[in-house]
Amino acid sequence: MRRQQRRISAYGVCQDPSGAVLLTRAAGPAGPGTWLLPGGGIKHGEHPADAVVRAVAAETGLAVEVVRVRDVAAEVLARPPGLEHTDAVIYDLAVTSGQLRPGAGGSADPARWVSPADLPTLPLSGLAAYALGLAPAPSHRVPPPAKRSPAPPRRRRGQRFAVYGLVTDPADRVLLTLISDGYPGAGKWHLPGGGTDFGEQPVDALQREIIEESGQQARIGRPLEVTHRHHTTRRGPMGLAVDWHAVRAIYEVTVAEPTTPQVLDAGGSTADAGWFTREQVRTLPLTDVAAGMLVPVV
Repeated sequence: MRRQQRRISAYGVCQDPSGAVLLTRAAGPAGPGTWLLPGGGIKHGEHPADAVVRAVAAETGLAVEVVRVRDVAAEVLARPPGLEHTDAVIYDLAVTSGQLRPGAGGSADPARWVSPADLPTLPLSGLAAYALGLAPAPSHRVPPPAKRSPAPPRRRRGQRFAVYGLVTDPADRVLLTLISDGYPGAGKWHLPGGGTDFGEQPVDALQREIIEESGQQARIGRPLEVTHRHHTTRRGPMGLAVDWHAVRAIYEVTVAEPTTPQVLDAGGSTADAGWFTREQVRTLPLTDVAAGMLVPVV
């Protein structure tokens, strides 16, 4: 079985007044000659928005600012000795200063502005084609990883990508889930959602999580925000200290025909789920993710 690796990246869609899009040409594993959106990997503890600004400057010489989250998507590529799953946060960007310096970064070859008419003629990466509306989101059939023996206790360092929903019904009630004992945030109410599986698109993961945690049939809308948190003292399995960097994409979600929530994934991190009015939300102990999305608007 091939080794499975994961990474989190941030890319930007940047257009000039004529509608031309800023692209860079790959010189590495993505395939020489493939055209990419500017951007790259997120460093440990780095906010995705800061990562894309840094990467665009390195690759093109242009200073940019983030306008909004455009989308979030996943892509799996063959990267010897196995497969690499990239969770990509895609931003809309605006140039603030600088002059285009093709090939400024080293990991990408010439950067240039490409007219809308020329875009369909170029060999674009799957993520670039999706972000520009020229192809569906990449889909993958990935075999599950082989089971491994538990590793000996030791301090860990890693990143985790997760998706959550600000879920509302026609009465403007909010769907929340209660974190089970033994899990970080136990006893607090959280937005429905969780980590994505290898090869899984973020919207598919969120749909799955909402069903598992509440039994609701939901419609996933646009991404509202991407946040991050760097845990340096968090305790993971067996009480181990974990240096953990979490990146969270939060979506607008609606349930047209709400039912009494039922936790279908019994014995997991969700102890209960419920619909709450905005007034009721004010009285609940909330996680930082839920509070960040709900407190300013309730």
